[in-house]
Amino acid sequence: MVQKKYKIVFIVVLGGFVLGVLSWVYSKRVDYQLIETRSGWIKSQANPVLGGNLGTCFDVSTLKENGRYRMWFSWRPQRSIALVESEDGVNWSEPKIALAPNESSGWEDEVNRPVVIKRPDGYHMWYTGQTLQNSWIGYAKSSDGVNWERVSTKPVLKPEVAWEKVAMMCPHVLWDEKNRIYRIWYSAGEQFEPDAIGYATSKDGINWQKWPENPIFTPAAQNRWENAKVTGSCVVPDGDWFIMFYIGFKNSWHAQIGLARSKDGVTDWQRHRNNPIISPGRTWDKSAVYKPFAIYENDRWLLWYNGRAGGFEQIGMASHTGKDLGFKN
Repeated sequence: MVQKKYKIVFIVVLGGFVLGVLSWVYSKRVDYQLIETRSGWIKSQANPVLGGNLGTCFDVSTLKENGRYRMWFSWRPQRSIALVESEDGVNWSEPKIALAPNESSGWEDEVNRPVVIKRPDGYHMWYTGQTLQNSWIGYAKSSDGVNWERVSTKPVLKPEVAWEKVAMMCPHVLWDEKNRIYRIWYSAGEQFEPDAIGYATSKDGINWQKWPENPIFTPAAQNRWENAKVTGSCVVPDGDWFIMFYIGFKNSWHAQIGLARSKDGVTDWQRHRNNPIISPGRTWDKSAVYKPFAIYENDRWLLWYNGRAGGFEQIGMASHTGKDLGFKN
């Protein structure tokens, strides 16, 4: 009877020890999953910086002009692209509609996901026009960044080859002064989150020549956090390199932000050793983080991104001190 009692005590103690070890391992796993930033990036304590009673705000493009930031963002309740301004990148003005959908066009039930660049002749915007089934890329111009006119009533880029499937969206455009061309990086594939990133060039912003070996950036099968899809690129020239900020998807619902670089912006992309650099947090961006847009100024990087909690998206900001992003030399 005594021996049986000791066996019971031993089993209880052993069971408690095993449960304790499992709880410790699980806690460490959860803590690792909740690492929100890596490689020197810090989320703003003011996050989210845009959203709240405005409803879902997502996919931004930002310029710094005359000491002020101007941000064009996708405003879901209005199905439009809106403009806000800020002195610090955190506190923003009331939004103004910059581009509303042209519902009679047949391809613009809503407009979103813009990129805006400024040239001597004014502002240039490439944007996504969407219906329930498809997405295309349009083009508009403005003299002040507020009032826009479409250059064409038709899309300037649309899906044409197998990998592009039914959707082309998330344009990012740079003007190449040396070669006198526009360079565009775009996402294409499925309508609910595209699959990969393609590249094209144009002399006029309307007629585009796609890179024959598209897509130029695809999911990395060995990286669990991005092995389903890669999309939503922001490409920034940095000395001898082009730095790409991009979204990596573990699946259609779980997204994080990573970094890669290339000498020509097209081939031989090197992923950052500490990817992902921005991950979901615990509150407003707990479900996923999307669509980065970054600029470098005054020895720091500023990055705006979408954070999602459930079905609600808002805009947050992160920063990185110093120009060196920590790539291997």
